[in-house]
Amino acid sequence: MIGRISGILLEKKPPQILVETGGIGYEIDVPMSTFCDLPACGEKVRLHTHFAVREDGHFLYGFATSEERAVFRQLIKISGIGARMALAVLSGLPVGELAQAVALQETGRLVKIPGIGKKTAERLLLELRGKLDAFPGAPEQASRPGASASGGDILDALLALGYNEREARAAMKELPGDVEVAEGIRQALRQLARA
Repeated sequence: MIGRISGILLEKKPPQILVETGGIGYEIDVPMSTFCDLPACGEKVRLHTHFAVREDGHFLYGFATSEERAVFRQLIKISGIGARMALAVLSGLPVGELAQAVALQETGRLVKIPGIGKKTAERLLLELRGKLDAFPGAPEQASRPGASASGGDILDALLALGYNEREARAAMKELPGDVEVAEGIRQALRQLARA
């Protein structure tokens, strides 16, 4: 409903700002990545916004870039991830780094964000897999281990067999990039048996 807002920045109280436009002051929650790039109070500001209507009120979220807003929208679609946690994720990792962490399935980067535990980080990585590849900073498909069309299937199979993500990825590094799924699973299992 409200996709962008331009006006005068009146107040900055992290994580909320107040922007006046057309004689109305809008309270907008922003991630720290956007907050740090804001001009001084009294100056003009332009933000991409996401408007949310919930039972307990109407909320406006602001972002410096359309990429940040798009990632925020992906995050809030995930079960158990609310707007506050989505803002925390964007505050803790720039969009490019988050896209890279998801592409490489690195839980270590996400658990450094306050409020994100190991289980939540794993769920985020699973739910966002393949959805942030187009964002700047995401590794190129060909350069990622297991990023071929069959790589995701091989990884899923190894995880389903009870191997943890670190073990599975280590075994997959030895696989040729164009390996078929069945053959890739066999070769990875041989690697894991030797370890």
